[in-house]
Amino acid sequence: MPQTDPLTTTAVNTSSTRRCCTFVVAGRCFAVDADLVAEVLQATRINMVPLAAPAIAGLLNLRGRIVPVIDLRIRLGFSPAPPDVRRINLIVDIDNEWYSLLVDDLLDVVTFDNSRIEQPTGERTNPSLDAVTGVLADRDLLVHFLAPAHILQSLVITRARGLSVG
Repeated sequence: MPQTDPLTTTAVNTSSTRRCCTFVVAGRCFAVDADLVAEVLQATRINMVPLAAPAIAGLLNLRGRIVPVIDLRIRLGFSPAPPDVRRINLIVDIDNEWYSLLVDDLLDVVTFDNSRIEQPTGERTNPSLDAVTGVLADRDLLVHFLAPAHILQSLVITRARGLSVG
């Protein structure tokens, strides 16, 4: 069982491998720790939220539990998905709170060797890079490892800045 790092609220893997749920956003492969994934939903009704941050697609009602939906295309700096494309809600559990990461397609649960994962380089204040915790060249694709807690943290900071300006 992985331990939790209290500073980042992400699973800390103490073994030599990492089990991840992989998915596609804007034609690129991403991964999150599989232990954070609570469930996967398709074709779910999302209720819009007025004045929400652009990356907040809305809220969904999951068996009475209200779950914020984060559009990873917008959050990671890609163009919005066409309106007729069905997307997938990847429900992640962060400190016993559920969040939906809206992705284009689900791939698989894969085990990666930690020694092959490289630390990302580049400006860490760039919103499209601040949630990327590692990168791995695997076969024919590049896998970007995301920290869901970092995705949320920057949305809160962005929203707070927007509210304080007005």
